[in-house]
Amino acid sequence: MHKRFKFFGVITALFVLLVLIQGALVSKTGSGEGCGDTWPLCFGEVVPLNPTMETIIEYSHRIVSGLAGLLVIILAFWAWKQLKHIREARFLAFLSVFMIILQGLMGAGAVVFGQQPLVMALHFGFSALSLSSVVLLIILSFEDSNKISRPVAPKNSKGLRKYVLGVLLYCYAVIYTGAFVKHTDSTLACPGFPTCNGKWIPDAFWTVAPQYFHRIFGTIMLISLLILAIWIFRKFPLSRTIKWLSVISVLLVVGQFSSGITIVLSLNQYLEVGMTHAVLVSLLFTCLAYMTMILFRKPTK
Repeated sequence: MHKRFKFFGVITALFVLLVLIQGALVSKTGSGEGCGDTWPLCFGEVVPLNPTMETIIEYSHRIVSGLAGLLVIILAFWAWKQLKHIREARFLAFLSVFMIILQGLMGAGAVVFGQQPLVMALHFGFSALSLSSVVLLIILSFEDSNKISRPVAPKNSKGLRKYVLGVLLYCYAVIYTGAFVKHTDSTLACPGFPTCNGKWIPDAFWTVAPQYFHRIFGTIMLISLLILAIWIFRKFPLSRTIKWLSVISVLLVVGQFSSGITIVLSLNQYLEVGMTHAVLVSLLFTCLAYMTMILFRKPTK
């Protein structure tokens, strides 16, 4: 059931993930102005002649983003019709379209009106929402295909639901602190780890504040997910799905934390590490979004 929808959904999710990776590449290589200040044209041309590497990176990002946007719109309309009997489907379909369009408009605005750090941070945050909404739509189609059992809805507690929702929202805030660090060129503002410039509270504090606070936010995120995993394994040992999601979340946040440390200690010399750092936090948010969705369902008996 939903065989074609699932196949199309996976392709769409891969395109959305590629857009996110390309966006990180554009930021890491400083290619945001690779097509000048014209959009959708590139230096006023449909296809740029004799492009530099920055132009190739920015231009390919625009093409893939456009294709991803088209795929998301098709997937959303398809889900609206085929999964209309599922409570979460229509909201996720609307969210996926809204976020991919808003993401594109903000990207275009950054090209035409200049790249403001806050705007670019929002742009990355919307990319994470776009990816998660598409992935959750695909998950719903797989759940709906399984007619033997009901959708995943493990027994839980009100306290657990509130905690997971809080962690999800906090994770989204961490995404913004990281994006703000990147777009304010604060990545190397705090050499060394765990101290900053050899001190726990560095001199000229406000010049390193974005990086300093991002470290604190990231550490709290790691601790929060470790607490969540311990809570789930001790109090809800029979809920296999949330147990696995909690383990995956811990693995993702550890990878995220480790890649962040590597960026600082290597002086941001490795492009692939920085891109991995951006991708892992988006996958972490998607994982937490799925956990939140199933915990807020009415538990199966």
